[in-house]
Amino acid sequence: MAIALLRKQSIGNFGHFYSKQIQHYHFYNSSKQIASQNTHNQLQQLLQQQQYVKYYSRFSNFFRKSGKEFEVPAPPFLFGASISSSTASKKSSFFSRIGFVRWYLGMIKSRPVLTKSVTSSLIYIAADLTSQSIALQSSEPYDLIRTLRMAGYGGLILGPTLHYWFNFISKILPGRGILTTVKKMVLGQTVYGPTMTIVFFSMNAALQGEDTMEIVARLKRDLLPTMFNGVMYWPICDFITFRFVPVHLQPLVSNSFSYLWTVYMTYMASLEKPSVA
Repeated sequence: MAIALLRKQSIGNFGHFYSKQIQHYHFYNSSKQIASQNTHNQLQQLLQQQQYVKYYSRFSNFFRKSGKEFEVPAPPFLFGASISSSTASKKSSFFSRIGFVRWYLGMIKSRPVLTKSVTSSLIYIAADLTSQSIALQSSEPYDLIRTLRMAGYGGLILGPTLHYWFNFISKILPGRGILTTVKKMVLGQTVYGPTMTIVFFSMNAALQGEDTMEIVARLKRDLLPTMFNGVMYWPICDFITFRFVPVHLQPLVSNSFSYLWTVYMTYMASLEKPSVA
């Protein structure tokens, strides 16, 4: 009787122990499955974040891909789930400016002469209007014919010649070293600058109806002072342009520097005709 009772108790203990083991086994498998699922989800999130980072790494190279279209998604792990209206408008303005720059760089590569000519014409228009705003009284009207002459010079003469001049100078003096840059500056101040100043004064005077003698007299009066002031202004501009700017963008940078210079040039060109002895 006692032996049977012991056997029954032992079987009961073994069954209880075996049931506990089964429960531990199921709990272990369930925990393992949950951990595996969590790990899988974490890996998916990590891969998604790496994909977003990959997209954003391409953004830094958008200037090198002017001819290609690409999108830049806004990753939620950087900006959050919701973006305020002011932030959205700032981002829209930022990407609009980027889009214009990409378009402009693409136009410089596809149609360089036309793009640089239009750019030069617009800069001359702005410079002439600025010059007239400074010189005119508030009641006096703008001389739009004068502005049209400046636009024609910038678009038909200066823009194309800048394109070919910078390409030519980069071929005969390749590189951006200090000595090479100084040589380019000297050529600009002794060859291109004086030539274009003579063309500017002569063309503007001819379009105003001045004859040959009056044009020569204007050059004698205005050319040397203009060249002297140019030597005071242009060398530092040329140094920055030749030293740090790629060849295809040099006309744009030179035109940007020429805004202030053009304000002065349009003022000089608007002076009264000199007396002819």
